[in-house]
Parts: sequence; structure tokens; C-alpha cells
Amino acid sequence: MKANIGLIGLAVMGQNLALNMNDHGFKVAVHNRTLSKIDEFLDGPAKNTQITGAHSLEELINSLETPRIVMLMVKAGDIVDHYINQLVPLLSAGDIIIDGGNSLFTDTHRRTVALKEKNILYIGAGVSGGEEGARRGPSIMPGGNKDAWPAVKPIFQAISAQVDGQPCCKWVGDNGAGHYVKMVHNGIEYGDIQVICEAYQLLSDGLGLSVEQMHGIFAEWNRGPLNSYLIEITAAILAYKDEDGRPLLESILDAAGQKGTGKWTVTDALDLGVPLTLIGESVFSRCLSAQKDERVKASSILPKPTRQFTGDRKALINAIGDALYAAKIISYAQGFRLMREASKEYKLSLNYGDIALMWRGGCIIRSRFLNDIKQAYDAAPDLENLLLADFFVDAIKQADQGWRKAVIAGIELGIPTPALSSALAYYDGYRSERLPANLLQAQRDYFGAHTYERIDQPRGRFFHIDWTGSKDSKLVI
Repeated sequence: MKANIGLIGLAVMGQNLALNMNDHGFKVAVHNRTLSKIDEFLDGPAKNTQITGAHSLEELINSLETPRIVMLMVKAGDIVDHYINQLVPLLSAGDIIIDGGNSLFTDTHRRTVALKEKNILYIGAGVSGGEEGARRGPSIMPGGNKDAWPAVKPIFQAISAQVDGQPCCKWVGDNGAGHYVKMVHNGIEYGDIQVICEAYQLLSDGLGLSVEQMHGIFAEWNRGPLNSYLIEITAAILAYKDEDGRPLLESILDAAGQKGTGKWTVTDALDLGVPLTLIGESVFSRCLSAQKDERVKASSILPKPTRQFTGDRKALINAIGDALYAAKIISYAQGFRLMREASKEYKLSLNYGDIALMWRGGCIIRSRFLNDIKQAYDAAPDLENLLLADFFVDAIKQADQGWRKAVIAGIELGIPTPALSSALAYYDGYRSERLPANLLQAQRDYFGAHTYERIDQPRGRFFHIDWTGSKDSKLVI
């Protein structure tokens, strides 16, 4: 009996996806560049399963039923193109290649178009959930050539996370749509993680709470509106003890890593002119954390605030929770706003309600209010910004004062809150009918004749004035 799908790449994610597929009745053939890893997998985690190994790409392709489906679980970049180039001569018209890694969406677009010309169907599928999600049910975001979807759909929807009887996997859109949505997912993840870390530092350095006390707070938050995977694992991390019985968290170096998807999200936001301030600050916060030696040096030279918190601790804890919730909303609002602009610019035809559904289970940013996001887009598919939906208007209104108190406390105590603060600044800017950009435009016109619009004239009419001579505005366009 031939295999239903071939999978290349046996790192942990690849192994777990293969085991997940096997659990759901699909026969999987696997291949890995380091051949010994195939045998180790078959003799280890895959022992007593239907999973088979192939020690060459030719053997892998010959072991598959038609149309042949090959899924790549390899590092993004040139290695994906390498495998595509090796596979194409072995495949026939209508066969399918899937990239399940974190590829840049423009690469996926390029590959989809190029392979379509060779009658090979291509899917770029974002897969979120980490090792556990891959094994037990991830969120899967497929896009590319839709002609491939009928053959892939039964596998992906069976192995994905299930919430309320619905799979956390739907067709996202053409070309690079799947990987674009996964990229934004990861950007929101950066923002979510950063605001949680800032809340942790406010509780720890600002209020002097112990790890045990903070565990209790995060566990309590996870029982309310903040309920989410990241809050859940934060509580678990705070409770985890090292071999010596002390909290492991206190022994971990404060220098963060990153793989690039957050940076890609911010770069594309800049290209599209979308303010992605919270996620941008989250990326830069990781960069600053990586400058550990320089920060240690600076800490011994630059003065620190001497003020200590003396107010109502319980009230500040509640305020920090409000700030965390409000900033979390901003993170999603900015991410969905970016997808809205990208959908128009790149002709992705994204369905935002479906995206919210796909993120309810399996993925890293799953949280309680994704149902509310789904309902917001069901009620208004053309919603410009989540902040305009009734549920989020009320949520921000309730959190507003606590949010401001938490940011002020951070400023007074010298505790950095770049993401919480930038989220608040974005909110205040977004709700402002008038911003000081009139002065900005005047400055640009003064030094560079860049023109400006007038409030007493229709939009799209541009003027220039000689600021040092004639006072008459001249219509230039």
C-alpha cells in the first residue's frame, strides 16, 4: 500500500507532524538529508507505526500514491529551493509540494507562480503550535495554488487542533497568503510575549513580588479575560523549580533570541505604511536585551530612579492586569489592520473571521477573545480596525485607567515598558481627531517644498508657500 503523503525533514516538528498524521490514519513516508536520522526515527518514536522511511528522494516519490503530496519541514531559505529543484524532475503534472516551514511570503508567492508553470501545485502552509502542537494538533494556515487544496484538505483538517468541532485550518488564499498570515501571527506573538514580560518586570522589580506570588497572579489572570496559552505557560514557568529547588526562571540569562518573522512583519508594515508600533517595539526590545554586556556596563554608570512604590499594591496589580489586557488587544488590532492592508496590496482576499477561528486552538497566540474577533468580523466584514468593534471599545474603556496607571508606575520606578507604552500611544493617537502632523507638514514644506493640504480645501489638493517671502499659498497640484 502506497503512502498518502511524503514528509522531508525530521527535526522535532517534522517527526511530530508525521506521528500526528499516522495517529489519524494516514500513511506517511519520511526522508531526511542525514540518512541516519531516518532509521533513528523509525526505530524510536515511529516504531510500531505505519510510517515508512525512504533513503533517497526517488524512493520517497515512488512510495507515494497519486497525486503525490510531498511536505517540506526544513529551514526557510535556500534549502527549500534546493529541495524543490530536486523534486520537480521526479514529479508529474498535478503533484503537490507543501512548504510547512516559516518561509517569507514573497518566496512562497514566487515558488507558487514558478511551479504552476511546470504544472506542479504548491502550498505554503504556516504551522503554529510548536512541538506539542505539531504532535497533538497545530493551527495550520495553508495558501498557494488552490487546486492543491482538495487533496491536502482531509489530511490538514484531520491533524489540526479542533475547537467546538471545527478544525483550526482553512484555506487562507492564493500564492503567499498562508505564510503571510503565519508571519503576522508570529508578529502578534512577539507583541504578546513582550507585554507579558513587561507586566512580569513591573510585578517583580516594581512591587518586589516573589516568583511564587507572581505565579499565583498569572494563574488567576488566566482564569479571566486574559485567558490564553501564553499566560498559561507563563504561570507554569513561574512555578518551575531548578534542580536545587530554586525557581529556574531566576537562572535564565536575560538575552532574547529571534528567528526573523517579527522583523519581517515590521518591515512589511513599514512598506505598507501601517503603524505596527507595539510589535516593532517588541522586536527592538529583543535587540536591546541581546546587548547584555553593554547594559551591565551602563547600569553601573547611568543613574537609576531612587523612588520605590509605596501605594496600594493590590490596586497596582489590577492596573498591570488591565494594561496587559489592553495592550494585548492593541497587538491583535495592529496585526489584523496590517493583514487588511496586505490583502488589498497583494490581492490575498483574506477572511479575517476565518483567521481568528484558525488561531483559537493549537497556535501560540490562542486566547479567549479570538471568539470576539470572529464575531466582530462576522458583524462587519469590512471592519477597519478591531478597536472600532463594540466588544473592544468596551474592553479598552474598562481597562483605560489601569493601563495608564501601570505605564506611569513604570516611568516613575524606572522600569522599561516599551510595548505597553507604545500601545497606549498608538491608542491615544488613533482616537485623536487632530494630530500635530500639521506642524510636521509645515516643516517639510519649509525646508523641502514637500507641499501640504489645507483643511478648507478638498483632500488631494496640495499647496506650497515661500515661508521666507510671499505669504500666499500656491496650489501646486
